[in-house]
Amino acid sequence: MSHRSTRQLVDDLRLHQRLLVIDDPVDPLLELAEIHRRVYRNQGPALLFTNVIGTHFPVASNLFGTLERARFIFRHTFDSVQLAVRWKADPTTALQRPWQLCRAPAIAWHMRARRTRRAAVMHNTCKLSDLPSVVCWPDDGGPFVTLPQVLSQAPRDAAEIARGKLPPLATINLGMYRVQLAGNQYVADQECGLHYQIHRGIGVHHARAIELGRAFPVNVSVGGTPAMTVGAVMPLPEGMSELMFAGALAGHRIPVLSGPNHAPIYADADFCIVGEVLPDKLKPEGPFGDHLGYYARVHDFPVLRVKQVYHRTDAIWPMTVVGRPPQEDTTFGQLIHELTEPMIPAVLPGVRKVHAVDAAGVHPLLLAVGSERYTPYAKSNRPQELLTQAHAILGQGQLSLAKYLWIIDGGDTASARGDDVAAFFQYLLARVDWRRDLHFITHTTIDTLDYSGSGWNQGSKLIVAVSPRPLRQLAHEIDSSLKLPEHWSSPHVALPGVLVVRAAAHTGSTSRLQLEQSCDQLPTSAWIEKFPLVVVCDDSEFASRTIDNFVWTTFTRSNPAIDVYGIGATHRDKHFGCTGSLVVDARTKPHHAPGLHEDDKTLKKVDARATRGGELAKYL
Repeated sequence: MSHRSTRQLVDDLRLHQRLLVIDDPVDPLLELAEIHRRVYRNQGPALLFTNVIGTHFPVASNLFGTLERARFIFRHTFDSVQLAVRWKADPTTALQRPWQLCRAPAIAWHMRARRTRRAAVMHNTCKLSDLPSVVCWPDDGGPFVTLPQVLSQAPRDAAEIARGKLPPLATINLGMYRVQLAGNQYVADQECGLHYQIHRGIGVHHARAIELGRAFPVNVSVGGTPAMTVGAVMPLPEGMSELMFAGALAGHRIPVLSGPNHAPIYADADFCIVGEVLPDKLKPEGPFGDHLGYYARVHDFPVLRVKQVYHRTDAIWPMTVVGRPPQEDTTFGQLIHELTEPMIPAVLPGVRKVHAVDAAGVHPLLLAVGSERYTPYAKSNRPQELLTQAHAILGQGQLSLAKYLWIIDGGDTASARGDDVAAFFQYLLARVDWRRDLHFITHTTIDTLDYSGSGWNQGSKLIVAVSPRPLRQLAHEIDSSLKLPEHWSSPHVALPGVLVVRAAAHTGSTSRLQLEQSCDQLPTSAWIEKFPLVVVCDDSEFASRTIDNFVWTTFTRSNPAIDVYGIGATHRDKHFGCTGSLVVDARTKPHHAPGLHEDDKTLKKVDARATRGGELAKYL
């Protein structure tokens, strides 16, 4: 079945008993999101809310709540798309199973978006305020579209307009950029916020609009085939339209209504907000509880001036809830990894695996498995080609937003997989030489949503590259010979070789000086032989309780160039290293964004729902 609307998707899931319908009234202010979070945590079904207060539109959520359900949704096309990616990465694989080549013409055909004169989404109109006003976290600045499909094309100059020729569909950019429907300084029913970040394709179109001094059209679609939702987050190379991928995954050509005075309209969408962005107009957007587990603060972002809001006759509003991982958007990352993994060696020669650690917020921590291939005769114990590969990784699209990149040599038979975080850390820490293996990139860009840096979009990066030669055995427990400095307490072992300790709250330069003094008090060899990595944090028991807590605390709350210290620190030829353990200050800093929290009143309200019994109560 090729889903062309959210209604068709919901009906399919209901038919196969993968959907729970909730007919009771549900408040879109916090309650709906809290129900979603609990059902997601308990690996429950997709949800359809038919009675959402303040709107006549049904709301669907948790559609991609499990990887198994996401695979089910794309059960007729996923294998074919995987094949196509493998063929692209290595054409010789097609010759190994030539009977599979019969799928190629259909895949190629579906990748061609098509122009249409009819659009189911344009059958009805409404106002922005008629849409479901879902607020997910108590301090959010208003309701947001959490599964938007933003379509844009670069504005044309006068000569292009005079020729009357429409731009090719391949030049359409499709992206999932956060949209704030109301609140702040937005004019009700006339404006909404368009939050797009660095390294996003729409920025090229906006730059062209500024150059020409004119508005550029942007449309926000919601719903339609679920393949468009996945396509909107697919990290494709610049110049390759996401509509091509969406068509292949959908199993049909994506219909687009295009014209000279508006951005392309995705014809099968459930909803479409048609508008334009003035080149120099900005307004405050946010805050918003985002996928790193903190509130993205208020910043000035472009404004979408709304001309019309369309919707299908049978429209359903799909949404999700983001927050500290894992959340439903974790599934998108898993799907993308399954699809793009074969392309990694083709795009990045020598790189075998790249794993963006979801539990750390994706961009803060990247684990990679590379290979030392070029001078096997030299038998060098110093990382060489791994550094070349690390910089190549940081030059690839959204991978360039990685803050910590840890890379090992996969040619070693003992090497760990990139997706086994605990094993990867133990392999690397048993071999790392902190005197040479730390490589900082300072005063650079980091993820817009990461507030650990020195400014908005500003921070540093740290590459750690190690050779395969083991240097030490890692300690699994703390013994009495390990003496803590006076400012550290409550030691816990997060992983073999990783010690987490508590220190007083970070208050600024005094706290930094105390940490430097603590490192100076410690002997080098005794520590590095047992715990080559020490993390200083606010709550060491929490940070060491699970591997997810460890990576989230350590890598979302530290800026490498400022918050990485060393026992026995050295500076040689402008290279920082240490003869003892590496120390990461992962305490919350005064400039960090506040963490997400839930609303007590809403928690009690949903608790009361659980006492009523019924199918939903099993997941609450």
